[in-house]
Order: sequence, then C-alpha cells, then structure tokens
Amino acid sequence: MSRPAYLGKMLLHWCEACNVPVLGKRCGCGKSTKKVEVTPPADIRPAFDYDIKRINSVSKKQFNAPLIPEGHLVVLNKAPYEDRMDEIIVDGEVLASIRFEIESCEWVLLPRLEGARRLFQGRDRKALKKWVIIEQSVVPFILKKGASVLAPGVLDADPDIKKEDEVVVLNPVGEVICCGRARMSGKEMCEENRGHAVKPRWSGEPAPQKTNFAGQNWEDAVKANEKILDSMIEKSHAFIKNVADSMDMKVSVSYSGGKDSLAVLQLVDECLEDYEIMFADTGLEFPETLDNVKQVAEHYGKELRTASAGDSFWDSISVFGPPTMDTRWCCKICKLGPITRLIDENYEGGCLSFIGQRQYESHARSISKKVWKNPWVGNQVGASPIQEWTALHIWLYLFRVKTPYNPAYEKGYDRMGCWLCPSSSLADFFQLEESHPELAKKLNSHLLAYAEKMGLSAEWVKYGLWRYKRYPRVLQTLAEKKGIRLLPSQETPKELHFEVATGYRPCKAGGISADGSFGQAIDIETLEESGMLSPIGKAFFIEGAASVTFGESRAQVFASGNVNGRSDNEKTLKRLMRFIEFSVRRALLCQGCGVCVGHCEYNAIEIKEKKAKIKENCAHCGACIEVCPLVKFI
Repeated sequence: MSRPAYLGKMLLHWCEACNVPVLGKRCGCGKSTKKVEVTPPADIRPAFDYDIKRINSVSKKQFNAPLIPEGHLVVLNKAPYEDRMDEIIVDGEVLASIRFEIESCEWVLLPRLEGARRLFQGRDRKALKKWVIIEQSVVPFILKKGASVLAPGVLDADPDIKKEDEVVVLNPVGEVICCGRARMSGKEMCEENRGHAVKPRWSGEPAPQKTNFAGQNWEDAVKANEKILDSMIEKSHAFIKNVADSMDMKVSVSYSGGKDSLAVLQLVDECLEDYEIMFADTGLEFPETLDNVKQVAEHYGKELRTASAGDSFWDSISVFGPPTMDTRWCCKICKLGPITRLIDENYEGGCLSFIGQRQYESHARSISKKVWKNPWVGNQVGASPIQEWTALHIWLYLFRVKTPYNPAYEKGYDRMGCWLCPSSSLADFFQLEESHPELAKKLNSHLLAYAEKMGLSAEWVKYGLWRYKRYPRVLQTLAEKKGIRLLPSQETPKELHFEVATGYRPCKAGGISADGSFGQAIDIETLEESGMLSPIGKAFFIEGAASVTFGESRAQVFASGNVNGRSDNEKTLKRLMRFIEFSVRRALLCQGCGVCVGHCEYNAIEIKEKKAKIKENCAHCGACIEVCPLVKFI
C-alpha cells in the first residue's frame, strides 16, 4: 500500500447548511463549515454522472443496493493504492472507497461505517447481500479492542459470501457494527466453531445514518466558494502580470486539452491580450482532446501553434520497446522534442509559457518552483499560476466561467494526456477498452507482438506488466502466483558504469564543463526518495531531472542517465562528477548494510525498508559517500 503524501494544505470542508463542498472554513452563505477528513494529498474533484453510475453499479453488484442517492453532490479523492482508488464523499461524509483490484481486474467498493448504514439500516436485510449478523455479546470486543469477528460469534450470514469479499457486520437489531473483509465463506461462518470470520477495516458504535437534504447542483457549490475563488484568482492574476512584465519574452499558454491548462488559459486571457496557444500533439491524444483543442482556440480567438509528433511513437516502439514508468522515452520523443522545435522555429530568443502545473499532482511538482526551466526544453521558461490550486478549485472555476472542457472527463477519466501513458493506472487501460476500443486494440496488438517476440505471455500484457522496468512487490507476487514470466532485462542492474564522455573542457560562458553518462536510464524518483545527493550538497528535483550544488559548482542528473557538470575549477569538477557517480549508485543499488549510518556524526541517515535514507538534517559533509561498499568495491 502506498503511503499518504502531504503535498499541500488539506482544504476540503463541507457546509451542512447548504450541503455543498467548500474549500475553506466559511461558506459563501456566511456559516462555518466542518472539515472533512480525507486521505492526503486530498486533490478533491467532482464526480460526474459516469462516476456516480459506476459507483452505484458496483454497489448494486456487491450489496444489491445503490450507495449514492439521487440529487446529491459527490466529490472524489484519489487515495494512495497499488492501482486506482477513490474515496467517495457525500453530504460531508466519506461513505466508501472504490478501487480497482489488479488480480481480478474489477472495481470493488469498500464501504465505511456511514456508507454501510446507508446501504443496510432501514432496509430489509434479506433483500441485500454480503451481510453478517453477530451476537450482541461479542460487539464490545470488536468496538473496544478492534478484534476480528470469530466464527463462533456469528448468528447468521449471507450464504453467498465468498472468502475475501467486502462485508458489513450487523448486530441482532440490524445496526452496523463494522465493515471489513471476509476470511471465510458465509456458509463456513455459520458452520465453523473456530477461526476468523471477518477482519474489520472500520468499526464504531451503532448510530443512525446522516443523510442530508438533496437538490444541490454545481452552481450552488460555485456560489458557496465564490470568495475563496476570487482570492485564488486575484493571486493568480497578479502572478501572471508580474512574470509577464518581468521577462522580455513572447507569451504562450501550453494547452494540453486538460482541465489544469484550460484554467491557466482562462486566467491568462483575463490578464493579457498578447499571447498564443501552444499544443503538443503527441500522436497519442484522445479524439476528444483534438476536437477540444480546436474548440478552445476558437473560443478564445487566439492563434494556435501545434507541434505534432505524427507516428513517432509507433516508429520508435520497435527500437525502444514499450515505455515504462522508469523510462518514459515517449515523453521526450513525442512531446518535449516537438515543443522544443516549435519554440525554436516561432519564438526567437525563446518564450515564456504559462503551464497548468499544480503541487497536489506529485511530490516532484509540490517542491517545484512556480517559475522554472525544463532541462529538456532549454528555450522555454515555464510558469504556473495555479501551483496551490486543488482540482476542485480548478473545476469550480471552470464551471463558473463556463469555458469548454474536454468531454473525456465525463467518460471516467480523471486526467488527460497520452492515452497509453505507462504512468496511467491499470484501471485506465480497462476503461480505454470500453470508451475507445479501437485505440485499445491498436495498443494491445503492438504489445502482444512484442510479448511474443520476447517469449512472454498475453497475461504480461493484460496485467499491464509492460509499464514497469522495476516491478512493485504486489506485481512480483501476482506474477509468481499466476506463473507469468518477467523480463530479466527489467530487473535492477548489478552495476552502474559511468563515463565522462567528452572530457573536461572550457565553457563559453566561463569555467569548466563536462558531460558524462551512465549508459542507461536513471530512476530520478528513487534518487530523490533516497536523499543520496544531499551528502554532496543542496539538491533540487523536477520531473525527469535532479541538480545538486557543490560549493560554487553544480551538476545535473537526467532520467536518460546523462550528467552535466560545471565549475570554475577542473579538480573540483572531477570530484563532483565522481561524487555524482557514487551517489547515484548508492541510491539505486543500496543493500541497507548500515555502514554509512555509523559514519554520520549528525545522525542524518536511517535504514528504512532495507534501504539507507538521508534525512533533511544532512550537513552535506560527504562523510558517508566513500565508505559505502558500493563505492569501495564496484
């Protein structure tokens, strides 16, 4: 299970008087709101009709009753999980989570207490499914000690319950006591004299359900958040004007067809007159996206500059193999390369691009500056006026201004971009088969051909195993269970060889520069999580790259495996490049031996999950680097 990630403030509140979500402590009606406790990073978004229908369809399948009543606003919160999982919030309560189970390739509803009460209390139990009745005498043990429900304490159970099903446990009068996962079948629960029947996830004292009044719409939510939106918009406007005025560069908006870039486009349009719209057609866009881009350009009456990759992806996949989360070569070939060329051809001296980047999207973006330069697009300065916005800020703003958003959001997708991005969840690829079968067929034909060439099974494709270079534990376990062979070349390398490719040479801008390469892709996320660059100096990370300062010198490590260094002194630069080699090796191949821990006088290293982690109090002394066995013996 992935860990919760705090990427920004937890802003979701609920106005019980208006029964709408509010992103602050006070509603537009003037009344105080209550905070809704959700799992970080709490990037809340609206549920569209498709989402609600899916939730109720899964609920009916499992429990024979819909979870969400008509006329209620629903918001979803994507929570950490091996694949995709959303918390479902209605009437200011988290009713349940819906998640995509990798092994079964199906959606499963995990009700919480309030959701279970709405499903079961006040309804005929015999008309429902997946219920367990327990003796009143065992209720205190479950509530006070968090104990499992044992078979001897079960009075009755739905005979159709199977082991590992999600079930709701009731007391003899039909009140919800807990929700959890069945550890035996319903028949076994009633017949066995020993054993664990149910492992609770949530338990609590009996209580009535809290259904609030219905009839709200998203215009009501916009009004409730009006002052909050006004404040966010004002800050974004000031940022846009300040950045545009401070740079002698032409202004563009990078529009992707997604909600975030659309909000940025609207904000820029409210502030500036002289700007253009840029769109990178990767050749892997949803048809809805291509139509929306044209519609948006017409809506704003601005010139649209398009960078098209054509069939670059399909021409390259036979050379590179399927892209993975670790090696997204497709992004460089199909997006960043064409964008660089477009800017070079149309913007002398480069351009300033306002981009829809938000801190709630990822850890890398949460620590990114609001104005930055992408190392892959050297002629572009990027700036994000919505860095602190949540997804719900974005949607309320779009609903308010009524600008045309991508209709693919209403087909079950929570993000736009390349439809075959390896960073997508497995759920998204099953969704693709439903919404765009012709695209899914094209992808699967290429993947199956590659699998056959490599001696891999169709299941390697089915479970999305092509998306990984280094497999998560849950997928390793799945592969072992189902006998799916994995590619040996996708295992962690035993060594990392590093070479300075072009030597140490004078730089035109002064000082000495050097270029090196590991000869293979580097997992920047692992490098960041390990903190292994900190012993060298202060490190900064953006998607696909890391930089570290070493006194007055500096080096950058790219996901491609390339390393660039610069210094005023050749000897210092050589030392820096050597430390980069050592630190990357330590981050990717650490054995968790703990030798480095004993050499740190600042107590800045800890062993977690059999890996050394450098903590924030690192003094950048470098004492731990050369004592590492990976440095000394490779």
